[in-house]
Amino acid sequence: MKKIKVFGAAVLLLTGFACTSDFEETNKNPNNISQISPGTLLNPVIYNLASHNANRAASITFDLMQVSLPYPSVTGGLHRYDVSNSIGESSWNNYYRWLANIREMRAAAEKAEDENYLAVALTLNAWAYSNLTDLFGPVPMTEATRGEEGIIYPAYDTQEYIYETLLKDLEDANAMYNDESMVYASDILFANDVEKWQKFTNSLHMRLLLRISNRPETGAFEKLAQMAQNPEVYPVFESTEESAILQVTGVTPNMSPWDRPQDFRLGVKMASFFVDNLNTWNDPRLPVIATQAKDLQNNNIGYVGIPSAYDGPDSQFNYEASTFNIAQVTNPMQIFILTYAEVEFIKAELAQRGYIGDAEIHYNNGVTAAMEQLKTEVPAGYFDNEGIQYDGTLQKIMLQKYYALYFVDYQQWFEYRRTGMPELPTTSAMLNNAIMPARLPYPPSQQLDNPQNYAEGVQLLGGTDDINTHVWWDIN
Repeated sequence: MKKIKVFGAAVLLLTGFACTSDFEETNKNPNNISQISPGTLLNPVIYNLASHNANRAASITFDLMQVSLPYPSVTGGLHRYDVSNSIGESSWNNYYRWLANIREMRAAAEKAEDENYLAVALTLNAWAYSNLTDLFGPVPMTEATRGEEGIIYPAYDTQEYIYETLLKDLEDANAMYNDESMVYASDILFANDVEKWQKFTNSLHMRLLLRISNRPETGAFEKLAQMAQNPEVYPVFESTEESAILQVTGVTPNMSPWDRPQDFRLGVKMASFFVDNLNTWNDPRLPVIATQAKDLQNNNIGYVGIPSAYDGPDSQFNYEASTFNIAQVTNPMQIFILTYAEVEFIKAELAQRGYIGDAEIHYNNGVTAAMEQLKTEVPAGYFDNEGIQYDGTLQKIMLQKYYALYFVDYQQWFEYRRTGMPELPTTSAMLNNAIMPARLPYPPSQQLDNPQNYAEGVQLLGGTDDINTHVWWDIN
């Protein structure tokens, strides 16, 4: 992958200067790209967005969703819903940086009249913007990444409009894919396999429709059923091998986001909620994800976590709790973007709600695929376990989906906000009245750099830039 010229100041101000906005300087410098093709930016976008998302899963989602927690941690901490005002700054800047590059890719595809690359650009755009708006609510989109047009301070769009735009883009992208080859350098996600890119587009389409399904006026469930019942028109992932999983090779520049894998588990312990369910099920994913706990004599005592938001001193835990298995982030490794398991759980929910059939089949497929993506297998008799057997409830689907979404950027948290599931334990040491945050605050830089539009964005949100302000699709 070649170096892409990106203007840092433009990112911070959300001016979105594209990486080719200064062609004269670029042409004078042989180390910079002199001409953008539709494929030039594809691998840098995939790698950098996926790497950032993996990092945020470990730093934010794991704490909020009781996968892990910092330890020792007597007071405060995100696992106690102690949310800093700047917690979203990194994602804000990172997403807009690469959205500027996606915009360049889209323009290059349009100029080349290459519909496959245009469809891919629309898909990547929807992937990034959906995460961005689900984190914050209203965000700049229509005027974002347009610094070269003189739009230095972009206005905010409503989340409803953002979703309408992204869903239309994904619909259009699905219709664009054709039999023409993707002629530029092989991409690191699907190796220029047009069929897999189309399945990614439609699988993402299903994710986003489900996200807004609590808004009945969107007709999201009906559209989801239409897609599920017409696989020839809307092909989606049909196996773990087809999934959007970035295979990090460990060969420069496709390297683990953790330069020091040991940092992944430094000062971190597994949370009891996450570990206890897997123990109850005798689940083969445990050794892939976690290490064994040790007693004071350094003997293995199985997989034992620590309660999230625990009350009282650290000394109450007379054992060394389980932590992460660093093999997960050691080259070579996987970064999960959107998997077949998630698609099957979407279909399971559709069936549970009565829109399609075969809920148990889709549920079992989802559980099986969730193990496959971690390179394990379903043990004999696993589905005979009462805690695993499908019982017709959404609660059972969402608990298993929680494990299928392990290490998938912010998706566990987004789905919890949509459904309130799985039921997570609370403690008296939790802040915010033990209420799960409903969003992240806008980055402080927006108040400084784009104050007028920031204020209008807050009004679109309902008047309060607060972690308890629900976004448009979150009507629980």
